[in-house]
Amino acid sequence: MKKVKLLPAAFLVFSLLALCNSGFSQSRGLNGEVTPVKVGSAIFNVGIGVGADYRGDSYATGFGFKLAAEFGLWQAGPGVITLGPEVGGSFSGGHYRNYDNYQARTFVVAGRAAWHYGWQVPGLDTYGGFSAGIGFHHWGYTDNYDNEVIPAFGGFVGASYFISPQFGFNAEAGYDITNFQVGVVFKLQ
Repeated sequence: MKKVKLLPAAFLVFSLLALCNSGFSQSRGLNGEVTPVKVGSAIFNVGIGVGADYRGDSYATGFGFKLAAEFGLWQAGPGVITLGPEVGGSFSGGHYRNYDNYQARTFVVAGRAAWHYGWQVPGLDTYGGFSAGIGFHHWGYTDNYDNEVIPAFGGFVGASYFISPQFGFNAEAGYDITNFQVGVVFKLQ
């Protein structure tokens, strides 16, 4: 009886996978490689994860989020170079130098550049890049907070897996607005 119930579920899963992968036949380049990000592509990703430790503050239970947009501008060998903006924040959980009420928050506005490569796997996009911008850093204790504007430089590597030509999942690591994040990615063009 269990086999009878699993058969429709397995059929549904394989049908969805076939449907998702059929959209990638149009994404193949001249060499047969799959390139989800091409010259002219516009991608947008949003993720949450572990916030970056700015200014040496203790982010004991740090949380961060990042939104980024990238536009495929130049062919660079087998990959594509993208440029775009990013914005996000990192938030501490306190516990700095035995002070339970310490908090730090940094909001960052930056530009980012990355090199994307699709390999030979339908839907896979891997990339690495750097960012540069400014951070608005707010830190202190219960009633004593300071604010400062700081430079915000970062480097990152990541991977996206598109389950359809326009939607996928994303993971990114490095020292950027977040140290590690997971999220979703949308391809607009």
